Amino acid sequence: MIGPDDLIARHGILNALANHSRGVDRADANLLGSAYHDDATVDYGFYAGPAATLVDILASAQKTALPTLHRTSNCWIKVDGQRATAESYVIAYVEEADLQRWVMGRYLDQLEYKNDEWRLTHRTYVLDGNVNRPNSASRNDPPTGFEHFVPSGGKGAADPGRALLALHAASARNTSMTPSENREAALDAALARAEIHDLLMAYARGVDRADEALLASIFTEDSTVISGVVNGSGKDFAQQITAFVSQNLEMCFHSVANEWIDVRGDEAVGEHYVIAQMVQSGTEVLTGGRYIDRYVKRDGKWLIQSRTFVADWNHSHPSTMERDGLYEALTNRGCFGAADPVYAHWAA
Repeated sequence: MIGPDDLIARHGILNALANHSRGVDRADANLLGSAYHDDATVDYGFYAGPAATLVDILASAQKTALPTLHRTSNCWIKVDGQRATAESYVIAYVEEADLQRWVMGRYLDQLEYKNDEWRLTHRTYVLDGNVNRPNSASRNDPPTGFEHFVPSGGKGAADPGRALLALHAASARNTSMTPSENREAALDAALARAEIHDLLMAYARGVDRADEALLASIFTEDSTVISGVVNGSGKDFAQQITAFVSQNLEMCFHSVANEWIDVRGDEAVGEHYVIAQMVQSGTEVLTGGRYIDRYVKRDGKWLIQSRTFVADWNHSHPSTMERDGLYEALTNRGCFGAADPVYAHWAA
């Protein structure tokens, strides 16, 4: 049975796991190092030893590298007092001049709560598989103006997500992270994380199922959304993105992972990794990036006040989606609108 202490621990552990991926991808040695205790060790195969050395290796290599995105998901965490064991799945996107690679593996982690923080004490990386395709990334600016602009990811201080998070954090009334030694406040933060997680899931379903009412319900009245396809208020976004999806796409699929959430009283900021797969006019487009968010709690309910999509990578190919052959017997199919099986599932 998961109790309040486990819930508090998971909040800290999930942020530590997310910080590792965020630190690698942004070439930020300080952020990456914050995921480890000072005496932590690692085993990546190509290197085994003190984690501090790996931090230097990865951060240095990343500074001049093309985009990467390490999305941690499927986190299975077992807490035992001040220690914890975790298993996570990771898909690493690694780009080279002529190749786009998707590397699939797992993190096998030991963590410990020391100095009021959950951090890694040991990490083993396990490689499971990989996909290597010719590079089809497009980084051209949209032909129109700011109404379809989205910022592109970068390294270190050049990454726009870093500035956006700093801006959101500075504008919060409580400008310090929830103290972990205050159990009541820490429990509130862990519960806030759970509610904010549900907002992320509602966003994905709302876009993918073209559910305008669901999307509109997760934003404040004064919200703003920068998504590229639609830039505007949360209400405008809900209306226009669902119309675009249902009228232009054959399918739409958003997968969210690597959730990092900093709760500050009744306000919070977050950064989350997303992969979006779309099929339009016979072309499949796979896009990887991050949501940079600000949340507020109003009338006892957490809502999204600001969301900006930061685009890190993309690839496009002629669609290979099939509905017959191997897939013919899979008759429960996703679709736009209330006919999708998810609505009957929850109604039951």
